[in-house]
Amino acid sequence: MMTARPPHIPAVSLADYHYDLPADRIALHPLEERDASRLLVCDVTEGSIGHRSFRDLPALIPGGALLVVNATRVVRARIIMHRPSGGRVEIFLIEPVEPSNDPALALGARGECVWACMVGGAKKLIKEGEIQRGWGDVQLVATVAGEHPDGLLIRFRWTPADLDFAGVLETAGRVPLPPYIRRDALPADTESYQTVYARHEGAVAAPTAGLHFTPRVLEELRQRGVAMEQVTLHVGAGTFRQVKGSVEEHDMHRERIVVAAETLRGLIAQARRRAASDGFPLIPVGTTSLRTLESLFWFGARLMLGETTEGADLLVGQWDPYRLEAGSKPLPDLVAALEAVEEWRVSSGLDAIAGHTGIMILPGYRFRACDALITNFHQPESTLILLVGALMGRDLWRRVYDEALAEGYRFLSYGDSSLIIVSDRMRNGVRKNE
Repeated sequence: MMTARPPHIPAVSLADYHYDLPADRIALHPLEERDASRLLVCDVTEGSIGHRSFRDLPALIPGGALLVVNATRVVRARIIMHRPSGGRVEIFLIEPVEPSNDPALALGARGECVWACMVGGAKKLIKEGEIQRGWGDVQLVATVAGEHPDGLLIRFRWTPADLDFAGVLETAGRVPLPPYIRRDALPADTESYQTVYARHEGAVAAPTAGLHFTPRVLEELRQRGVAMEQVTLHVGAGTFRQVKGSVEEHDMHRERIVVAAETLRGLIAQARRRAASDGFPLIPVGTTSLRTLESLFWFGARLMLGETTEGADLLVGQWDPYRLEAGSKPLPDLVAALEAVEEWRVSSGLDAIAGHTGIMILPGYRFRACDALITNFHQPESTLILLVGALMGRDLWRRVYDEALAEGYRFLSYGDSSLIIVSDRMRNGVRKNE
């Protein structure tokens, strides 16, 4: 039985965010040159749509802008094992559980660790209890340790015990291509399914908007006076989960965020410049960077409204933005919210802000930290297409996707890109560059 929609959640019909995506429009391989992808440019206020190459991006970003990129690095999260009878069992890592939910610590574990996993052949694995396989000197044993909402808890033990789990995955794991890329991972995917600025291991899916950047594009942006800050959101497998049933019943996946102190100070400085002028736009690269920025705002708002935190972790729940927006207390602006986060960081003696966000951005959401978004083309009826709909509006997103299909754009992770312009700060800068 469908539950009543909570009053503070926007009414959204999932059917309004469906479109027909032919299988042959899903890019199965990356282009030979990352920045050769196409770039659809949409001005939301004007309702205009243009077509460029991603190599043109530096000419479209005004000096003084700040690009915010996700520096997460994808781990080899798919492990193929075989039962004694020869039956195949595929284990897909979702998130670490022991010795820590921090991927950096979990990947450094030696001898043993526990991860939440999706398992192909789960019933047979549960029946047998454990499975093992060797790769040269590396011997890995996987044991069922319990249940998880998205699958099973799997305890991994291995030898040599002095090898960390990151080393095990380098030997035993495979690149975790998305399920809609219906082919086995190739050696070339090891590089092409990482951004050129990937640094911090822990994601099981790539922040794909960043896959188009090359050192050449980054250098041209720098020469034009465009700055860049790196945040980390470890992308989880839940990013591929379709919304089933009603939007308000969807259980949004939580993903880990890490924002260094230096980065937070850089974001505060940009927010202050942005508030004092009609320039200095904030431009997230990808939905993961956007969700990180918006989560920082809402965490700061929670702090300023006197809501307690759980230990030394940032935490933003799925419906927190809508609950707080509907409340009786006034909300801070972006500068005040980020300053509150920095004050909390300093008082807590932390070198970085870390925690989890489950924020779900729906049409009707009011963005605080986005003047334009660089993003790929997303699956129908997904949380990501809902986010795009929140930026562009129901009618415009459909017109954009219809035109992208008609013009032969390539879709999803290895597909083409778009630049969505949503503020005068960005719009005026683009015009000055033309």
